[in-house]
Amino acid sequence: MEMKRYPNDGCCERLHLDVCVDERTPRHGILELLKKLRPEWKPEDIQIKAFTEGITNQLMGCCVGSLMQDPILLVRVYGQMTELFMDRDKEMEMFRVLHKHGCGPELYCSFTNGICYEFVKGVVLDDTLLRQPSVYRLIATEMGKIHSIKSGETGNSSPVLWSRLSQFLNLVQSSDAPEQQKSSTHVEAPSLKIIIKEMEELKSHLTHINSPVVLCHNDLLTKNVIYNQEEGAVKFIDYEYADFNYQAYDIGNHFNEFAGINNVDSSLYPSCELQFDWLTAYLESFKWFNGMDSTVTKKEVLELYAQVCKFSLVAHLFWCLWALLQAKHSTIDFDFQRYAMARFNYYFEKKQEFFGMKLP
Repeated sequence: MEMKRYPNDGCCERLHLDVCVDERTPRHGILELLKKLRPEWKPEDIQIKAFTEGITNQLMGCCVGSLMQDPILLVRVYGQMTELFMDRDKEMEMFRVLHKHGCGPELYCSFTNGICYEFVKGVVLDDTLLRQPSVYRLIATEMGKIHSIKSGETGNSSPVLWSRLSQFLNLVQSSDAPEQQKSSTHVEAPSLKIIIKEMEELKSHLTHINSPVVLCHNDLLTKNVIYNQEEGAVKFIDYEYADFNYQAYDIGNHFNEFAGINNVDSSLYPSCELQFDWLTAYLESFKWFNGMDSTVTKKEVLELYAQVCKFSLVAHLFWCLWALLQAKHSTIDFDFQRYAMARFNYYFEKKQEFFGMKLP
């Protein structure tokens, strides 16, 4: 096993292990990683548990003893062909920055087709917790903290939204790979011609909205939020899409995720009352972490609300293109084409409501 260390922006070196973990039979590769990361662990005592929530990568927890009580090390094996649209160096940079600010776990190492990192104690958020005021206010506060991290620590601070959308569109258009999995419900794929038209219309509309560019998670679905009830805190995980982007996009994307993944239900989009409360907690946090008076006015909430509604629209097109790309390459058991169509329909339903909304 070859071991390399890479400089990490003048900070600590990043460990890289020349090991490939087979996604079908991962134990051998994981044991090779643990020889270096946890040499005191006896191979015969190591337990490996696969987590099933992810639809991009495979995630496994490793420990000796009890998975409920003992220290756990997480191993993530990248999904097939995700290197086409993922910047793995950027992801590891985000790990470093967010961990430094107390917002994320420690990255232990990278390896040929994945990473190993610290387990975050708590429970993965579910739909019930997502709507509890005491919990969603923690999420809003944590997002405000992350959005306050300055660009000097991460280099380029241009919004990543439009370049990523173009990248996904080009990859979908240029891919001649057949779908790995046919849709179980035999739904048709969304029309790329219509998606392109809507992207152009949205870009023209949204570039006139003055939403601040901040450090964003960009993928805050329920399974990427860990809630620790004992500590009264939440942490965000999985930074594959984290980068600088529009503030209103990150919030709008999170609100979209209230509708779920396996069965997208747009009626679950948060109520205005919930959004106003969430946005108030967010603005208090964002202003406080930026050294401002944390008093929030109704006008500020309404202005951000309108921006969030509009930017939430483009998030549907982003994940629609992502799902079409995954349908061609992913080996994970998930109906990506059905999901693409669900987000496509979700977009048009919300466009009628949000596109013509007047800004305060």
